[in-house]
Amino acid sequence: MDLRENRRKSLVTTTGAVLIAGCVGLAGGCANTGPGDTLAQITAVDYGKPYLGMSKAEVLNCAGQPRSRIPAGTTTETLIYHYNGAGPVPGTKDKSFNCTASLTFEKGTLVRVSYAHMNVRSPYEWQGEDDPEKAEQMRKEGVPTCPFSLPRCPRS
Repeated sequence: MDLRENRRKSLVTTTGAVLIAGCVGLAGGCANTGPGDTLAQITAVDYGKPYLGMSKAEVLNCAGQPRSRIPAGTTTETLIYHYNGAGPVPGTKDKSFNCTASLTFEKGTLVRVSYAHMNVRSPYEWQGEDDPEKAEQMRKEGVPTCPFSLPRCPRS
């Protein structure tokens, strides 16, 4: 074996070791920040699921009038609620709110509930922060979320 062949083998071995160490380091360092973990956190509990199948009249009775209505075709409508706490309740006119819920009805039946905090941000936003201390604070704080329920709706 000549000197050139030894150098090539040494370089291949070193490069392989660096790549393996890098992969292990990345996997360990991103244990709770990857897209799979984020998806699992977001979908861990579907707070809207117990209300699916309710009629629009039932929801209006226990949640009150929505902030707005968005029609989509002749049989679909989305009701938008702004709220604080567990969820929308009738008669609440508080202009300061943290959460928004969109309740979508098809043919008068609730088929989808979407809700979000008004200050929602990407779980990866901290990675774009230049100040390392602020980035670490953002990472630890996580993403603000909203619970959702219709407190005055009797559902199981």
